[in-house]
Amino acid sequence: MWLESRYRKLVRGLPQTILYCPTCKGSRRRRVGCVPCGGRGKLTEDSVQELIGRVLLPRFRARTGKFHGAGREDVDVRMLGDGRPFVYEVVGAARTDVDLEQARAAIHELAAGRIELDPLQPCSRDRVAYWKAVQLDKTYRAEATLAAPPPRPLAELAGRRVAIAQRTPQRVAHRRADAVRDRWVEVLSVTPTGERTVDVVVRCAHGTYVKEWISGDDGRTTPSFADLAGVPAQCTALDVLAVECPASAPAGRSSTD
Repeated sequence: MWLESRYRKLVRGLPQTILYCPTCKGSRRRRVGCVPCGGRGKLTEDSVQELIGRVLLPRFRARTGKFHGAGREDVDVRMLGDGRPFVYEVVGAARTDVDLEQARAAIHELAAGRIELDPLQPCSRDRVAYWKAVQLDKTYRAEATLAAPPPRPLAELAGRRVAIAQRTPQRVAHRRADAVRDRWVEVLSVTPTGERTVDVVVRCAHGTYVKEWISGDDGRTTPSFADLAGVPAQCTALDVLAVECPASAPAGRSSTD
């Protein structure tokens, strides 16, 4: 059975899916005595996936579930606005007559303000493939810290849309092919919040690494916000404000297969 919804992640430090320990990989045998994860097999106590599964799986009398998100955000990034689309796959459900609104309320109670869900709706298997394949532009709010006072008013950057070349960031180079990808970023606003801090709201293409666009990632992203500002900058906090779904996105049909 497949259930579709959107989630909002209201806190930092909560991954979308289970963040397995890179040392023991979550193996029941190898995690015993594993120092990095303290024997848990994972690096965080909870995830969006687990908070949902702890409620849904017992109700459906299923042993396991799979989380399929329309992309993902970093563990330290909040997902706000209308939320991110996802499909939760209940594997081997022994029952299907579950009150989904009661289940959603129970998830909210368990999550204690960390996540919120739109109503859960039964959908078809092909919704998983759809959300995995569709490319969605996004709007972000980045808190940037500047190394020095900027040489020009940064509010002048608002309204600029720039084409950027972004080489695979250093922090993900171990798991992604090293390549240069063409992206675009539209600066919606730049608001000073302190002598050397600003809030930057941008709309950008699917697949853009916003943290690295802020800093330039040692020249791997050009032009960066730091280049435009004329002063080195670092992203110190990031929020997703919107995941832009196409108006023509097909609706999922109900299924309990």
